[in-house]
Amino acid sequence: MSVELYGLEHCGTCTKARDWLNSHKIRHRFSDYREHPIPPATLKAWAKTLGWERLVNRASTTWRDLSDAQKAAATDAEWLALIKAFPALVKRPVLVNDGAVSAGFSEKTFAERFGP
Repeated sequence: MSVELYGLEHCGTCTKARDWLNSHKIRHRFSDYREHPIPPATLKAWAKTLGWERLVNRASTTWRDLSDAQKAAATDAEWLALIKAFPALVKRPVLVNDGAVSAGFSEKTFAERFGP
């Protein structure tokens, strides 16, 4: 099983997700997307699965600080430009395993995804 976790190194939620995976002995690769930006094609694929609304963290300070025009992004190109300028907009963490993509962390959802 290939497990990849994308987020920010100093994000508390990402740390909790990484700790959960480690405590359940689930090998994974972590990628900080400020240091290693996510390719636009990958972001588009995630958005196709999740939708931009679920992929973008609209509860974040970064989102609240955007202008109304920026918040009105509607096309893939507009979303990609926003995320390129503000990587912290991507909800954290993004988990990819065996072709499945999810955004966010809760112990319950990780337990359901990986079994007991």
